Amino acid sequence: MQTSVKQEAGVATIALVGRFDFNTHRDFRTAYEPLITDAGCQAVTVDFSGVDYLDSSALGMLLMLRDKMGGCGKDVVLSGVQGNVRQVLEIANFSKLFRIV
Repeated sequence: MQTSVKQEAGVATIALVGRFDFNTHRDFRTAYEPLITDAGCQAVTVDFSGVDYLDSSALGMLLMLRDKMGGCGKDVVLSGVQGNVRQVLEIANFSKLFRIV
């Protein structure tokens, strides 16, 4: 999986491309950790438009992101969710935990 982060108007967008699974936990954590202490970042959007697969460890990583960002008052939004990825998030009831746009 490839990750890239861009910030605009207080919102950091983490764009993911490829498979979001256990093998990518370091890359994902490396992408979001600087945002935790970044005072200019008020919210985080995870862009799933390039993701074609995610597994249960990816769900755990999203929950960790939510806990870390929620601890410092930052919202997390999931965007570009489609196909099988949307189905997995719906089965896991993530729409109750995240705003999915």
